[in-house]
Amino acid sequence: MLLDLDDSQLVLVDYQSRLMPSIHEGEQVIRNAMRLARVAQLLEVPVWGTEENPDRLGPNPPELKALCQRTFAKTSFSAVADGFAELLRPPARPQGGNARSLPKHLQKPQQSGPEPRNTIVIAGCEAHVCLLQTSLDLLEDEFEVWVVTDACSSRSERNRDAAFDRLAGAGAELVTTEMVAFEWLRSCDHPAFREVLDLVK
Repeated sequence: MLLDLDDSQLVLVDYQSRLMPSIHEGEQVIRNAMRLARVAQLLEVPVWGTEENPDRLGPNPPELKALCQRTFAKTSFSAVADGFAELLRPPARPQGGNARSLPKHLQKPQQSGPEPRNTIVIAGCEAHVCLLQTSLDLLEDEFEVWVVTDACSSRSERNRDAAFDRLAGAGAELVTTEMVAFEWLRSCDHPAFREVLDLVK
């Protein structure tokens, strides 16, 4: 099973200024998060960010936030517990107006929203806390979850690796930044192939 570009959304969890200096391989992790976000933007994949208690842990890097449609502030370790899934799968729009209020020829046609995107490509910190809990809740909400391992970390390798083991056991797919990029492209014939290649090199 390969990632489907048209069904994907990218979620970047808590790359915050006061947290990242203590994260194992933190600089490389942020570089990969930036690559993911730039590739997603090129390929028109929605990008979302989260920040855990930003007043205390600081914001995500401004260049990362600029690539996100929205950065969601939270206090729960799982963003889903604070309502994040509603951004990823917005409720259907209610029918507007009373059908008898206007003659049929004057009623506006109902606009259907965009097709839901049920595949969540997710990366972030700390892998064994906020990333893990958000991912497990997304799986519980029947999203497909793909964890980008080289854009995730914790303060220790042991905690990071334990998170990956648990996520794989729960049904998440474990991938890397390049795997995501090339599965979204599928072919060197894709119009954005050269630009994506430059980003992942």
